[in-house]
Amino acid sequence: GSLMKDLGGPAARTGAGVVRLKKKGLLLQDRVGAIGYRLNPESQTMLERGDRRIFEVQRMRDGDPWCLISFSIPESQRDLRHQLRRRLQWIGCGVAAPALWVCPDYLTGEVRQIVDDLDVGDFAMLFKAEALEEPGELKKLVREWWDFDQLGREHAEFAVAVDAIEALPLDTDAEAFVGYMRLIDSWRVVPYVDPVLSPSLVPDDWLGEVSLERFDSLSLRLADRAWAHVCAVTEADVDPAVTAASA
Repeated sequence: GSLMKDLGGPAARTGAGVVRLKKKGLLLQDRVGAIGYRLNPESQTMLERGDRRIFEVQRMRDGDPWCLISFSIPESQRDLRHQLRRRLQWIGCGVAAPALWVCPDYLTGEVRQIVDDLDVGDFAMLFKAEALEEPGELKKLVREWWDFDQLGREHAEFAVAVDAIEALPLDTDAEAFVGYMRLIDSWRVVPYVDPVLSPSLVPDDWLGEVSLERFDSLSLRLADRAWAHVCAVTEADVDPAVTAASA
């Protein structure tokens, strides 16, 4: 509650948010010492996967392989087909055709996880492709597979958010905490929707690399002090090896 107050969150909204997380199974009630909550161990894998995507962004390079996802789901299960498409889009896959999606090979593990979660293994096949067309032709195709206008707007909005954060007072640990949380909130969607394709495949004025550099720079500036504020507020006995990113 104290940390959410630092961020300007009303107590009622904080309480409602905690209740929603508990209902979703992310938090378990813990009454040791005082009424509180702890992370559900079953949520650990999901959160670690999210941390890797947000804090350890991978970049595709020229010559790297691709993953192709082909699926054929019966019309009687069109809701399942919609879920598959929505989740593939959410992790940054492009649309080569309605039933043929594409992404950098480094996302194959996440695609397999989606296929397993939705239990559509009987309807979907994954292929690894070492090369797709000639470089010039591939660049044209990539412009059709991904909506670079929308992706560009995501990066532009992130740039505006970073400008606003850098204009805040960030001298104290408490101020660094507020800035860091705003940074993560502004950034968390970008590395999911943008698969960080090879520089030769994106528009010449692409902001993707600039966004990555600005996130890394501001995160490095704020993360440790933000984590120090969290420890001070919670009076937690924290292992020094734990970083703010993994928090």
